[in-house]
Amino acid sequence: MLLNRRQVALGLGAVPLLTRGVRAQRQPGVLRFGLSSFPPSLQPWQSAGTAAATVKLMIFRGLVSYDTKGALRPELAESWERSGETGWTFKLRDNALFHNGEKVTSADVKWTLEQVIDERSTAFLRAELQGIQRIETPDARTVTIVMEQPTATLPQWLANYHMPVIYRDSPRSGPIGAGPFRITAQERGTSIDLVPFDRFYRPGLPKLKGLRIVVYSDENLRVAALQAGDVDLIEYVPWQSFDAIQADPRLKMDATDGPFMYLTFNASKGPFSDARVRRAVAHAVKRDDIVKAAFFGRGSPLEGTPISPASEFYNADLAHGWNYDPARAKALLAEAGVPEGFECALLSTAQYGMHKDTAEVVQASLAAVGIRANLVLPDWATRIAQGTRGQYDMGIMGSAADSNDPDGLSSYINGSLQPSYNRSFGLPTPRIAELLAAGRAEFDFAKRKAIYREMEQAVLDIVPMASLAWRSQAYAMTKAVDGFVNLPGALTYFSGLSLEQTSIGDAT
Repeated sequence: MLLNRRQVALGLGAVPLLTRGVRAQRQPGVLRFGLSSFPPSLQPWQSAGTAAATVKLMIFRGLVSYDTKGALRPELAESWERSGETGWTFKLRDNALFHNGEKVTSADVKWTLEQVIDERSTAFLRAELQGIQRIETPDARTVTIVMEQPTATLPQWLANYHMPVIYRDSPRSGPIGAGPFRITAQERGTSIDLVPFDRFYRPGLPKLKGLRIVVYSDENLRVAALQAGDVDLIEYVPWQSFDAIQADPRLKMDATDGPFMYLTFNASKGPFSDARVRRAVAHAVKRDDIVKAAFFGRGSPLEGTPISPASEFYNADLAHGWNYDPARAKALLAEAGVPEGFECALLSTAQYGMHKDTAEVVQASLAAVGIRANLVLPDWATRIAQGTRGQYDMGIMGSAADSNDPDGLSSYINGSLQPSYNRSFGLPTPRIAELLAAGRAEFDFAKRKAIYREMEQAVLDIVPMASLAWRSQAYAMTKAVDGFVNLPGALTYFSGLSLEQTSIGDAT
């Protein structure tokens, strides 16, 4: 059985509500991190939500990653360069070790990539990496990945937290990584304890003596735990708490724009198989109400493809392709043969307030054009499972691009990829896939920009997703925490990378 299809140490399980009765006792040098959910899985190459991603960034490392400014940086590879028209050569660090003390070698990299691209693989990046023609390992420290086509985006794919390098002889009980921390204990659904890996390849890191992750599924309890001193750092600061945290002299907050809310569709059957119905939905939603209701004004309406205005690929004239226009929505429904609307199920979750609040605004907006959406609000783990299996009609999702390049939106708009909760179900998008491939193969900036502009117009027409709102994403912490950084824009979910440089002093 392939490693990426195994149930590993942190397997599937529902996420119970953690009350303040479970208190993380303060230990010198140990950072207590209030996470929003218990990772449904830590399978290294699969997507299981952002809480899982944060933990994976502590225990695993890939060939490259990102620095705190959002630029690519060396990880297990100390350098990389293009090799011919279609290849990339990576030179591995001499001092990179797995947690079992074995050296990271080119054989481990080759084995990892072979697992991801295997025909039975369910890896998140399997489709992208299917373009690998061969993997050359001339010596233990050199890996050359030869693609079938020129691929400008390969380093960005390998920087993804779903692409860590795993020890090739890992036991069936779980994968062995080379990250700055090791898991030593866990209480299922409640907490995870980690200690520094004392042979990490960056001298002097990590700085912490330990990490204790405590799950606070309820966002208000998560904030209360920080305010009470039960934890030192929390993710997913609820927007209604921004002002209170910023006003507290004991606390500080690091926020960035880049994540976004959006709608997915089940196009395998029913009305959402028609692009006109999907466009009707996109025009029906009053996005200003989402920003106010879900984010307390800490965001902005998003009426087009989620390419950031700060991106060099941003096209202002396409930014309002799905503007609020209920009359247009009704006309599109009539064209599609459902002038009176219809009833459907809208999948979201009650575990995150932003998801539930967004769903309620969408529900109200759709009712105004005749679409009667019934809310389905399971816990997060169930929402992931139902979304991946296509057990919904429409779904509320929130995420960020995989990188700040338009190719980083592939996970959300490329219907040729395997089913995943974070993109529409049963919705083929051959034109979008073709344009994404063309963008990856082009190294000239002007030509890439023209390709991505055409791709953006295709997204507006086909509606593989319907963008809803940009949101401000924040971490909050005590002033005793030093070195933790919220990475910019789309990379906010990579912020766990900075835990290797984080330290904790005495609270004052």
